[in-house]
Amino acid sequence: MRRPIPLILPLFRRNFHHRSIRALYGTIVAQARSAAFYAIYGVPDTMPARFDLIVLHLVLVLRRLVRDGDSPASHGRGLGQGLFDAFCRDLDDNLREMGVGDLAVPKEMRRFGEAFYGRQAAYHAAIVSADPRELEKALARNIFGVADADDRVIRLAGYVRAVIEELDIEDERALVSGVVSFPKPESFAYAPT
Repeated sequence: MRRPIPLILPLFRRNFHHRSIRALYGTIVAQARSAAFYAIYGVPDTMPARFDLIVLHLVLVLRRLVRDGDSPASHGRGLGQGLFDAFCRDLDDNLREMGVGDLAVPKEMRRFGEAFYGRQAAYHAAIVSADPRELEKALARNIFGVADADDRVIRLAGYVRAVIEELDIEDERALVSGVVSFPKPESFAYAPT
């Protein structure tokens, strides 16, 4: 009896999925590192603020991916998990590059994970809130480390709302192929408050 020949198609699918995740994560990080956030919006150019901008953009993309995640034809949940895994690998790599020892890395990763889930919950609650100031409060606290919204927080909230609108109309096929479009942060930096 002849043995069945293993299908190669799942391997191609896995490689395509991996490339898509890498492309999406790269775009998220590049957007979060946009000089406009630091030079124009006044986001502190510190490790915690850079982490928070990556988390913000990652949360917004994950929110979009999960939206259609229950549909049988959707790849959103799997892609979302892959993005989160890429984020964790990136954090782990950065910690090791900064000289954090092998024994301390798991503790730091736990701390980063708690920070991620806390911010994700805060942003989701703020986005669905009937009060638009909730988003501003979440951004003030997490990105700027202040209690009250000022002009730069209000402008960043305008940018975040534009990202949400852009992602909401983004075709899932584009996301699955690794393409995500973010508005230019410069477009909202000088918007009237």
